[in-house]
Amino acid sequence: MIADDDEKWLAAATAAVKQNAFYMQRAIDSNNLKDALKFSAQMLGELRTSKLSPHKYYELYIRASDELRSLEMFFRDETARGCSIAELYELVQHAGNILPRLYLLCTIGSVYIKSKDVAAKDILKDLVEMCRAVQHPLRGLFLRSYLAQVTRDKLPSIGSELEGDTETHMDALEFVLQNFTEMNKLWVRMQHQGPTREKEKREKERNELRDLVMTVGKNLHILGQLEGVDLVVYRDTVLPRILEQVVNCKDELAQCYLMDCIIQVFPDDFHLQTLDVLLGACPQLQPSVDIKTVLSGLMERLSNYAASSVEALPNFLQVDAFSKLNHAIGKVVEAQVDLPASSSVTLYLFLLKFTLHVHSDRLDYVDQVLGSCVSQLSATGKLCDDKASKQIVAFLSAPLEKFNDVVTILKLTNYPRVMEYLDHDTNKAMAIIIIQSILKNDTRIATADEVDALFELIKGLIKDFDGLTDNDEIDEEDFQEEQNSVARLVHFLYNDDPEEMPKIIFRIRKHILTGGPKRLPLTIPPLVFSALKLIRRMRGGDENPFGDDTSTPQKILQLLTETVEVLADASASELALRLYLQCAQAANDCELETVAYEFFTKAYLLYEEEISDSKAQVTALRLIIGTLQRMRVFNVENRDILTHKATGYSAKLLKKPDQCRAVYECAHLYWAEEGENLKDGERVVLCLKRAQKIADAVQKMANASRGASSTGSVSLYVELLNKYLYFLEKGNPQVTGETIQSLAELIRSETKKAESGAGTFITSTLRYMEFQRQQEDGGMSEKYQKIKMEWFE
Repeated sequence: MIADDDEKWLAAATAAVKQNAFYMQRAIDSNNLKDALKFSAQMLGELRTSKLSPHKYYELYIRASDELRSLEMFFRDETARGCSIAELYELVQHAGNILPRLYLLCTIGSVYIKSKDVAAKDILKDLVEMCRAVQHPLRGLFLRSYLAQVTRDKLPSIGSELEGDTETHMDALEFVLQNFTEMNKLWVRMQHQGPTREKEKREKERNELRDLVMTVGKNLHILGQLEGVDLVVYRDTVLPRILEQVVNCKDELAQCYLMDCIIQVFPDDFHLQTLDVLLGACPQLQPSVDIKTVLSGLMERLSNYAASSVEALPNFLQVDAFSKLNHAIGKVVEAQVDLPASSSVTLYLFLLKFTLHVHSDRLDYVDQVLGSCVSQLSATGKLCDDKASKQIVAFLSAPLEKFNDVVTILKLTNYPRVMEYLDHDTNKAMAIIIIQSILKNDTRIATADEVDALFELIKGLIKDFDGLTDNDEIDEEDFQEEQNSVARLVHFLYNDDPEEMPKIIFRIRKHILTGGPKRLPLTIPPLVFSALKLIRRMRGGDENPFGDDTSTPQKILQLLTETVEVLADASASELALRLYLQCAQAANDCELETVAYEFFTKAYLLYEEEISDSKAQVTALRLIIGTLQRMRVFNVENRDILTHKATGYSAKLLKKPDQCRAVYECAHLYWAEEGENLKDGERVVLCLKRAQKIADAVQKMANASRGASSTGSVSLYVELLNKYLYFLEKGNPQVTGETIQSLAELIRSETKKAESGAGTFITSTLRYMEFQRQQEDGGMSEKYQKIKMEWFE
């Protein structure tokens, strides 16, 4: 309803302005001064309304002030035709109402100044004093805004056509400052005009005025552009006068707005050289003022100034800008006890950015800012406010983005102290950011002390915070990604120095083992492989090349034994078995037979007691056989024991086909390429024959079952045939042509029974055998010639 009334009143007033402007323009065209003044006064009389909101009043003001441009040009033309400007200046003052009279006076006054018939300072003083006659806040603000607008290019500043001596210039400065002061008083007075219940409405209207035309700030913009306002004038006159008005008005909205205007309008070097004065005003502002925005704007501007001008950096050092800003923020935070945590963190964030721009070589300054933030947060405890937490993350990320080197961050003693105030989830997010920085920038953490410092920062990913239990809901996908990040990180904890790297391994282990059963299967493997990489670097040296008993391969392998045992206890038996086998290979490479045997023993124990799933047993057994096949460190007795156990496990698998395949794989354990003492042809054939017996049993079951037209079971015979061919080519004298021929005939017979094609596998095998028979090199061909088969005929 109120909005509708606003529109109606504005429409009526606008219509009246248009009508009177029309008659005014017609009078101007006919050079009728009397009627021009009459209709212009009637047009300006519409601005006397109190019915419009500031927004609607602004629209009306724009319409009327636009029409006054024609009147101003008419006044100039009249003076050119010989009319006395002084008489015109007196004539307009006979207007009946004060508001139209003053608008006309400002208009003719601007022409009077331009004519140079009188000193500009006298007209300016007259105008600014006479405008005091309008004390209605809204009307007075727009009247003075018009005064500032029409006199802006007519001030006797240095370099203008109206330039006078120093005293005249200071008079122009005084005019702008006086107009600013009066406008601010009117703006502040708006909050007291009307009943208390409408206070919120009035504050909204004041905000509209600020955003619409920057009525009060317009004068500061004019001051900022005056050529005569140098550093001395600004420091001794302009800034003290403005700050006096800002502090004395005791109005939250005005103080915040005007402080921001000061920061944005005047040059950066002015702010730098008057930092004491500007910062000294901050604690004097009202407690409800958003001081965060004020100081943040100042520090952001100074940071950009430092970044854009290398020549300015000595000035920052000269005035000790960092200490002044740090002290000022501390005073503000201390004075405003109700300042939200997010606001105080934002202040320190901008101070940190300022420090990183201006004093990037002073880590002590950076650490000091972090420490100041910790002191402020100490009364807060862990932050639950999302806004404050995001600000902390931005605060901690700033040095990372600046240095791109986590090693530098590790030197900041207060950095981990700030992280302690983050809640669990945000702490983990920050830890991920730190790890991503390391991975992205290929940062090497190269000392044990740095490893400790780093794990202190990312402990939110390494172990649960106090108060959290395994029963708390965890997003499995996020958890996996977090722990994968930690796993990738381990490979960046590296040093080529063989004395330092073992220390790093021990420190990593100390932190990793605090992770609990959910984390260990993801974080222990990279630790184990990092240690194995170190062991292989040590291989071939003296028993103790580093003078430290903890740095020998044997000691590190013993450490890995204990580490993998922890993993086995964490219900990750299959993974533990794999790692035991990897460690056994490393012990083999270092010729540590006893250690390698111990690892195999532990792997066998896990297989027997923990791995019960049939598929898992098959996979584990293949790994055991494959690893054992590559071992060369065992004596005959130990090798026989381990081989016998592996063969026994193979024969006990649940499914016959799995038994068959595992048994014929065991044949490789008796035939090693590297040494004659590791070749036992009889036992190879014994394994293959045992496998064939199992295959016979599988085939009988297939033939006896309903619908036994499938040749699937014949594939075991074909696999065995390929094993025989392998050992034939490797020179095993116990593998004869007759044995292979017999097996091939069996395959042909079973294939015919199934009344189906021979299949791709057997076809490819026979084709390979035929190819080898036809070779003319004499070696391999002779072996295959001993195999007589009708399929070749």
